[in-house]
Amino acid sequence: MLDGFLKESMLKRASASGKVFFNTIDLRDFTTDVHHTTDDRPYGGGPGMVMKPEPIFAAVESVRTAGARVILMTPQGRVFRQCEAIALARESHLIFVCGHYEGVDERVRQGLVTDELSIGDYVLTNGVLPAAVVADAVVRLLPGVLGGEGATEEESFANGLLEYPHYTRPPAFQGMTVPDVLLSGNHQAVAAWRAEQSRQRTRERRPDLTV
Repeated sequence: MLDGFLKESMLKRASASGKVFFNTIDLRDFTTDVHHTTDDRPYGGGPGMVMKPEPIFAAVESVRTAGARVILMTPQGRVFRQCEAIALARESHLIFVCGHYEGVDERVRQGLVTDELSIGDYVLTNGVLPAAVVADAVVRLLPGVLGGEGATEEESFANGLLEYPHYTRPPAFQGMTVPDVLLSGNHQAVAAWRAEQSRQRTRERRPDLTV
C-alpha cells in the first residue's frame, strides 16, 4: 500500500533528491514457520487476530539505529498534531510499526516502541494509512523539500492559527471577486489583511485553537 504513495509527488521528489530515504518492510520476511505467520488468536479468547511479537521485533531490530524513534500507529496513541510533525522532522531515523487486525501483542508496546500516535478518534483497517499521513506531514517540513525556505511557516497550525484564504486569476469568477487589498500591491496592507483573516477563520472554524 505504501509503495505507490511514496513514489508520487512531493515524497518522490524528496527521495530522489536525497532529502529522505524510505524503506518498506514485509513482516512475513521475518517469520520462521513455513506459512510465514504474522498473527495468531488472542489469549483469553475474543474476535479477530493479534500481530505476533517475534516478527515485529526482528523486523525493527534489523534496521534500528542508535536513537531511532519506533512509532506505533494505533488509535490508543496521542493524537498527531503539527507540533509532533515538527519534532519528528528533527529526527534522523523514524521507524513506523503498522498494526493490523485487533492490534499488536502488548509486548511490542512494552519492549520495542518509543512513541504511540493516532491520526484521529476513529479506527481503520490497519496502520499503513496513518503512517503515510505522518510521513507526508513530516517530510514536507525537511529543509529544501518544498523549495524555498519558509514555505511552511504560514500554513495552518504552524503558528496556532488556520491559514488565510488564497486567490489567483481570474480576478472575477461567477460573480465572486478577489478582495481589493490583494490587488493593491501594498505588501503591508496585504500582510495585515492575511493576519486578520487567519485570526477570524480560526475563531469561526476552530475556536479550540490558540487565537
